[in-house]
Amino acid sequence: MQADFFAKRRRNSLVFFALLLLVTLVSIFITEYDVKKGFTSIPKAITWSFSNFYPNEQSWAKLPDILGKLQETVLISIASASVASLFALLFAIFGSETTGINGFMRKVTRMIATLFRNIDVSAWAMILLFSFGQSALTGYFALFFGSFGFLTRAFTETIDEVSSSSVEALQATGASYFSIIFQSVIPSCIPQMISWVLFMIETNIRSATLIGILTGTGIGFAFSLYYKNLNYHTASLVVLVVVIAILIIENVSNYIRREIL
Repeated sequence: MQADFFAKRRRNSLVFFALLLLVTLVSIFITEYDVKKGFTSIPKAITWSFSNFYPNEQSWAKLPDILGKLQETVLISIASASVASLFALLFAIFGSETTGINGFMRKVTRMIATLFRNIDVSAWAMILLFSFGQSALTGYFALFFGSFGFLTRAFTETIDEVSSSSVEALQATGASYFSIIFQSVIPSCIPQMISWVLFMIETNIRSATLIGILTGTGIGFAFSLYYKNLNYHTASLVVLVVVIAILIIENVSNYIRREIL
């Protein structure tokens, strides 16, 4: 019996890898991708990077300007995730199987969250460019919409997993709907929700670099400006500053998660 189980798992694994290989070969054929050229160009790219893409003495003079752009990016990322979390909490309460008012409201709120979640932030930025032009507001709303969709889904699942038993207990005692929400659901879900918001802030800072290139703001715009002007040394300093900032924020987020969870 156990031998059949392991034989079935090996067979399924072989079928999976065979399908994956088939899809890869078909993709290479359709896109006419030159595999040999792709691999042989890697050493050239590494050589070019070590020869041109590193901060030199002149690029460090631009550090104060780069840090100013980074500050703008970080603040927009935090603001968009924080405000989106408030709206996401409201939609999650109405969309949850545990706290939703009725089936119609649950479906509507879940559909709205799915719509916002499945549109990438770069697509949101392109759409919003027509309305707000190249400005910080465009980047803010692009990150806000992406954060709202993701956090609504995450908060809904958190409420369903964490508070179903406590809600049933309070309903049995005759507690009102708002008492259940404010005295049971939100307090029991707060640690997980804070963890999701911190994760969203990290994600937004990573996405904000691309958004900045599209919207002409923040650290992404600084990178695009230096790169297009062939100032590779300063562009590499921008990348270095972004990587250090993400590592610092990730470590701070992990510390906060360990303390609250």
